[in-house]
Amino acid sequence: MEGKKAYRPENLHYLKMLARQYPNVQAASTEIINLHAIQNLPKGTEHFISDVHGEYEAFLHILNSASGVVREKLDSLFATTVSKADLDQLATLIYYPQEKLEEIERETTDMREWYRITFHRLIEMCRLVSSKYTRSKVRKAMPPEYAYIIDEMIHTHYEDMDKRDYYENIISTIIDIDRASNFLVQLCELIKRLAVDHLHLVGDIFDRGPRADIILDSLMNYHSVDIQWGNHDVLWMGAASGSRTLVATVLANSLRYNNLEVIETGYGISLRPLSVFANEVYKDCDVHCFEVKLTNEDAAHYTEKDKLLAARMHKAITIILFKLEGQKLLRNPCFGMADRLLLDKIDYENKCITINGTTYPLEDTDFPTVDPNDPYTLTEEESTLINQLTSSFLHSEKLQRHIRFLYSKGSLYKVYNGNLLFHGCIPMTEDGQLQSFTIGGVTLSGKDFLDYADTNARRAYYSKPGTEEREFGMDFLWFLWAGRNSPIFGRDRMTTFERRFILDESTWTEPKNAYYQLYNDPAVCEFLLKQFGLEGPHCHIINGHIPVKSKKGESPMKAGGKLLVIDGGFCKAYQKTTGIAGYTLIYNSACFRLVSHEPFVGRANAIRENQDIASTSVVFERLESRLKIAGTDVGRQLQEQIDDLMALVQAFRSGEIVEDHKE
Repeated sequence: MEGKKAYRPENLHYLKMLARQYPNVQAASTEIINLHAIQNLPKGTEHFISDVHGEYEAFLHILNSASGVVREKLDSLFATTVSKADLDQLATLIYYPQEKLEEIERETTDMREWYRITFHRLIEMCRLVSSKYTRSKVRKAMPPEYAYIIDEMIHTHYEDMDKRDYYENIISTIIDIDRASNFLVQLCELIKRLAVDHLHLVGDIFDRGPRADIILDSLMNYHSVDIQWGNHDVLWMGAASGSRTLVATVLANSLRYNNLEVIETGYGISLRPLSVFANEVYKDCDVHCFEVKLTNEDAAHYTEKDKLLAARMHKAITIILFKLEGQKLLRNPCFGMADRLLLDKIDYENKCITINGTTYPLEDTDFPTVDPNDPYTLTEEESTLINQLTSSFLHSEKLQRHIRFLYSKGSLYKVYNGNLLFHGCIPMTEDGQLQSFTIGGVTLSGKDFLDYADTNARRAYYSKPGTEEREFGMDFLWFLWAGRNSPIFGRDRMTTFERRFILDESTWTEPKNAYYQLYNDPAVCEFLLKQFGLEGPHCHIINGHIPVKSKKGESPMKAGGKLLVIDGGFCKAYQKTTGIAGYTLIYNSACFRLVSHEPFVGRANAIRENQDIASTSVVFERLESRLKIAGTDVGRQLQEQIDDLMALVQAFRSGEIVEDHKE
C-alpha cells in the first residue's frame, strides 16, 4: 500500500518488540492518528540567548519575559480592555509572581476581588499560550496538584451560563480555602512554561558577572534546554575536571574583575590558602601590574589593605598560571604554540623580553618564585597551593552538579530545526578554506574537528582519573579555551602576559580567525551550513562570542541574514563597547524575530515599578506559511515512528505477526 513503510525480514524482530506496546491493528492505528495530529500542530517557539556572563538578574528577566513574548501575548489579549498600568502590573506578576504578589497584598484592600479579576486574566493567558500544544502535553506541564482544575478552566466555554457558574465557583473555592496565592504562582509559572517550547543558550554562562551559579540553577529547572559551550564555560568545565591550569585561570580571571562571589558564596570554595600564600611570598613585591578592576560601587567598600591583598593574590595565581600553561605547551607540541612560551624569554638583568624578534621593556620582573634557569617549574609551596585549590573545585558538590548538567545538555555545536548553533567559529583560512588541525596524530577540519573536540572535552571529565585520556582531555580543554584558532576562542593568541607586563599596546592584539571576515559572505555561510547537512532558504548560523558594536552601527545580521550574532552585551563590562545590553532571538511558527535589549534596571526596580527591559523587536524573516511540527526535527522523528507503525500494521495484516486482542 502506498505510504506504508515496507519491512524486511531482518526488521521483523524489531516489529515484534514494537507489537508489545501496540499489540493489534487498532492500537497501532490509534497511535498513527495521534502522531499525525501532533504533526499538524504549529511549531513551538524557540528562544535563543547567548553570552549571559553571570548577569543573573538580567538573564532571569529575559527568561521570565521570553524576550517580550509574554508581554506581546498579554497585549494581544487585553490591549483594548485593560489599562497599560494594569498590563504592566500583570506582566510583572507573571515574571515574578511571589515577590509581586507580596507587594500587591500590602497595597490592595480588597484582595478577593483582585484575585477574581486576575485569575480570569491569567486563565485567558493560559488558554492562549497552550493553544499550539496537545491537551496531553499541556496537562503534563501543569502543576500536579492543580492539573485537573486548570484543565477544566482552560477548556470551559464562558458563554455557557452553567459553565460560567461552575468556573466562578472554582475561583471562589480556591480563595475561600486560602490557596489563592499558591494557585496564582502556579498559573504564572505555567504561562512562562508554555510561552516558550525550547531554550537554546549559545554559550558563555560563566565569568564577568556575579553569579553564574544562579543562572545554572534556573537552567537545571527549565523544561527544555540545550547549551552550546562557550570558551568561558569550557574554562570552568576544565577546572571542575581537575585541570590545575584551568583552576588557576578561573581564579586569575575572577580576581582581575573582582568577581569572587560566585567562587566563595556560589560554590563554597575558600580562597584563604591563596591569600595566606600571597601575603607571605609577595608581601615585598611590586604588584602594580595586578591591580584589581573595581567598579565605583565596589571601590567604596575596599580599603587600601584590601586592594593590596587582592593584587598580591592576583599576581601569585597568575605566575602559577603562566608556569602551568608553559608545561602544557611543552607537553603538547601538536598545539603549535611554542611561540607562547614566554617566561624563558625574559631578560631579568635588562628587564625586557624578546617576542618574535622584537625586544620590549617589561613593567615588572619581580617574580620571587620563578627560577630563570627553570622558569616553568612550580615551587613546592606553589604546587601545594594549586593542588589544594584544585581539590576544592573537585569537591564542590554544587559546582560538580552544574558541570555534569553542562556536559549532559551541552555540546560544541547543535543542529536544530534547520539552524546551526555554536558559540565561537568554524575555523577558516584567509582563502576561504576550512582550517585543518593536526592534533593527536590526526588531521581534521570543520565538522570533523568539532566532533573530535567534543569527544576530548568529554574525556576530560568522564575518563578515569590519571589515565592518558583524561590528562589529554584536560590539556585539550585548555586548548579550546586559549589555543590558536580554537573553534570557541577563534583568535591567533591570548595575550594575557603582554597585557600585564608590556606597555606597548600593539603587543596586546589578538587577531581574529578569518571566519569573522568571511562570515559576511552568503556563499561562505551556505558552504558552512552544507558541512552540517543544512541547506535551504530558512537555514541560519546562530553565533555568540564576539560582542556586536551596535553603537558604531554594526548589525547582528551577517551575510544577508544567513548568520546572526546574538552577543550584544549582556555583560555590564561590555556595554560601553556595544551600546546595548544583549540580543536574543525568537523563532516561532511564523517568523524569526531579533530582539535588542537596553540595560536592565535591576530586579528590585522591575518588581516595584513594573519596569520591563526596554526592547526593540525586528522581524527579519517570515515563513511562507505557518510551520507545523511536521516540518521540524521532532516532526521527522514522529514520521519515523509513523512509518514503523505502518509497517507493523502491514505485518499484522499479512500474518507475519499475530495480533493480541486481550482486554
